[in-house]
Amino acid sequence: MASLHRCLVTLALLFLNLLPMAALLVCAHGAAGTEAESRISSVFVFGDSIVDPGNNNNNPLTEARANFPPYGQDFPGGKATGRFSNGKVPGDMIASKLGIKEMLPPYIGDELQISDLLTGVVFASGGSGYDPLTSIPAAAISSTGQLELFLDYKERLKALVGEKEMERVISEGIYFTFMGSNDILNNYFLYPLRRHQYDLPSYVKFLVSSAVNFTMKLNGMGAKRIGFMGIPPLGCLPSQRELGSRECEPLRNQAAELFNSEITKEIHRLNVEQTVPGSKFAYFDIYYNLLDLIQRPDFYGFKEVAEGCCGSTPLDAAIFIKYHPACPNVQDYIFWDSFHPSQKAYNNFIDKLHQQNMQELM
Repeated sequence: MASLHRCLVTLALLFLNLLPMAALLVCAHGAAGTEAESRISSVFVFGDSIVDPGNNNNNPLTEARANFPPYGQDFPGGKATGRFSNGKVPGDMIASKLGIKEMLPPYIGDELQISDLLTGVVFASGGSGYDPLTSIPAAAISSTGQLELFLDYKERLKALVGEKEMERVISEGIYFTFMGSNDILNNYFLYPLRRHQYDLPSYVKFLVSSAVNFTMKLNGMGAKRIGFMGIPPLGCLPSQRELGSRECEPLRNQAAELFNSEITKEIHRLNVEQTVPGSKFAYFDIYYNLLDLIQRPDFYGFKEVAEGCCGSTPLDAAIFIKYHPACPNVQDYIFWDSFHPSQKAYNNFIDKLHQQNMQELM
């Protein structure tokens, strides 16, 4: 009987000693699961000139190119790569902050290596938009064309590394879209392509529908984590202000706000409906983060909010400023040219967006 008692005590002590180890294993398994869910293999970006790193470079039909000075003056090596800025653009900064790589290359180019394809590329094209008509005057790659490039990318990657590895990269990737500005500024206000069909609220509703359609197609192609970048305060761009005015143009800002408000509701709906199981959608608020820089420039170390370093008229951008001298003090400017922010401004609001919303896609 004493022997049996000692045996039971020994088993009880062994059981108690194993409990912490079991708990540790459960926690470790849970942590591993969480880590697997949040793992990011690659970054993919769709959009317009805000994020185009050079897909338009070899397109002789478009004026939306930036592969010449003064663009790129502060890019590593002082090289004009096709990015519409004095340096890096949002895609580069997002990839860097996520620890993927320092520069996100254009998909259209001759210098892509397998390592580039495995860690993500950009399909964006300066002059593009959600509306299929927007890309036509700019001879840009349409949103539909960018999705076709993504399909081409998938086939290209599969041929190089096999279907299983391709599917891993796609499923563990994180995706961002930056579009809508050209639709409103060019396709509605500049050219009367859509004004004959829609009033402004109706056109914004059409754009939101087009944006959701684009997102669902991308989701159906394997993209499960999609970050949707809102439209910036368009009326505050130097090219959209009254000449010499320090005030933002209100109607363009209202259109951007309306679009952002409506797309936020749609993103919430997509998260609830989960057409593709395991998908995550997040809205990133460029509008108020950029507006905060414009309204409080001193706080962020800027001096000039209404002028672009390379000029402020609608023609002070893209090939129209080819070899045009830039201002000597770009660090003081929120805007690089008349449409696009400077590298310093991009870095500021992308850093804030990363802090505010990135966890929603993890």
